[in-house]
Amino acid sequence: MHPVCILMIEDDEGHARLIERNIRRAGVNNEIVPFRDGTSALDYLFGPDGSGEVNARRHLLILLDLNLPDMTGIDILERVKANPHTKRSPVIVLTTTDDAREIQRCYDLGANVYVTKPVNYEGFAHAIRQLGLFFSVMQIPETP
Repeated sequence: MHPVCILMIEDDEGHARLIERNIRRAGVNNEIVPFRDGTSALDYLFGPDGSGEVNARRHLLILLDLNLPDMTGIDILERVKANPHTKRSPVIVLTTTDDAREIQRCYDLGANVYVTKPVNYEGFAHAIRQLGLFFSVMQIPETP
């Protein structure tokens, strides 16, 4: 089994801390690489040459906020799922948007899970704890 690296693309520092704390509380000790905007996350994902080959043999799980300062999470999701080296990486959308069309669009583009961030702290913490339990049992598919 290969270690899974969690990429967290979240511009709200408070939410990022809350997500990480609750993932850790659920017993998940995987590396978490945080990004506060889409540009730096895509640079990391696709590497200096933009091909994505840099992550061809890595096991990534992407936590994606849809509302970022420089682009939408939808743009990132489209690029991740269109790239042969990253398309198998599970993407969990974590966002305050609960618009049914937006949710459907994310699933149509290949999101694995869509979690609406509750506005209240306790609800959000609970949702993240559930995700942590999900991570602890989840298998990431092998990349050929």
